[in-house]
Amino acid sequence: MFFPEGQIRVHLYGRPVDMRCSFDGLAALTRHELGADPLSGGLYVFMNRRATQMKVLYFDRSGYCVWSKRLESGRFISDWREARTRSMEWVELKLLLEGIEVGRQRKRYRYEVQAQCLQQKQSEARA
Repeated sequence: MFFPEGQIRVHLYGRPVDMRCSFDGLAALTRHELGADPLSGGLYVFMNRRATQMKVLYFDRSGYCVWSKRLESGRFISDWREARTRSMEWVELKLLLEGIEVGRQRKRYRYEVQAQCLQQKQSEARA
């Protein structure tokens, strides 16, 4: 997913979505719930109820693309009551993917395999 930073439009859907939806289901949500044309070239972001999975739908001249991410720990957003359908900047999407909510000013998750492996090796060495 490589886009020019200032020219891409990102639309966040502010309600939970069933992550079993794929190309057609997400395109229908974009068209009917967001009132937008999924062929316009923008990114349409959807999350599940627990806010641990995200799917991004976009159209790239030859067909639909769906990009997805599932967190191992933590959540993309902390509270659905504060979430709303809105347009956002590309930079805000990048921050959200890293676990940083723009309004909250703190990192929502941190998953580090290396630190866990190091702790496990140290505890095994002591035993």
